[in-house]
Amino acid sequence: MNQLKLFIDLTRLKKPIGFMLLFWPCIWGLTLVYDFNSSLNNYIFFVSLFLAGSILMRSAGCIVNDIVDKNFDKKVERTKNRPIASGKVSVKLALLYSVILCGLAFLVLINFNNFTIYMALVSMPFAFTYPLMKRITYWPQLFLGITFNYGLLLAWISISNEISLVALVFYFGAIFWTLGYDTIYGFQDIKDDEIIGVKSTSIKFKNDPKKFLLFCYLVFFVSLIIVGINMNFKLFYFIFLILPALHLLIFQIKKLNISDTKNCLSKFKSNNLLGLIVLINIFVGKLI
Repeated sequence: MNQLKLFIDLTRLKKPIGFMLLFWPCIWGLTLVYDFNSSLNNYIFFVSLFLAGSILMRSAGCIVNDIVDKNFDKKVERTKNRPIASGKVSVKLALLYSVILCGLAFLVLINFNNFTIYMALVSMPFAFTYPLMKRITYWPQLFLGITFNYGLLLAWISISNEISLVALVFYFGAIFWTLGYDTIYGFQDIKDDEIIGVKSTSIKFKNDPKKFLLFCYLVFFVSLIIVGINMNFKLFYFIFLILPALHLLIFQIKKLNISDTKNCLSKFKSNNLLGLIVLINIFVGKLI
């Protein structure tokens, strides 16, 4: 039971916000491209595959991140008790867990068409080198956005077997969504990160974060508008866009206090709700 608890801690399974933020772009892309005049069971099947893949790959990613950052994690108050940093789980065992999780993820992946499988495999080096980015650039959150929203493209390809301009625009906007919310997340550790010497957009824009966040979220919001126009969505879609706009601009930006770690965490976690709101918007566009 102790090993099971350590495995759950290592993979952050008790913190579903991580895999949900990976899953939302997948289901956005899937819902956007799916023809609901066909079998609903097929849609549910694809949703289950992307959810399973999100959980497995996020869990494997957490392990790789903790292995790479174990010396940094020891010096950060929020992360010093993580299983690898605290020495409760060895690097060798952690690597074994990661390989097993990736193997299970591959079993999920082979249910898709060949183009999706190929595109997913191409992304793997980027996904697992993300933890290194904070050592060389102030933009690791941008790198995270590129990898974390890649599922949107995979979902589109899994149905259409091709990449379209709509999917690329949405993917581009979602990258800036991640860039914004992960910058908010990074404010929790900014003092420790500056002492250690790691880099982030949280540090780069700490003197005027709200302007930067406003830019990121406006790019995301504009992408939603462009997607709606290109998909020929009705007026209801654009009316309902007021909901994600209010959430991003009022709750996340206006009410953000970067000096309060609990405030930053709550704003970060609220993006799970934002993911649901955007999904509902897409259903409104598709079905009304």
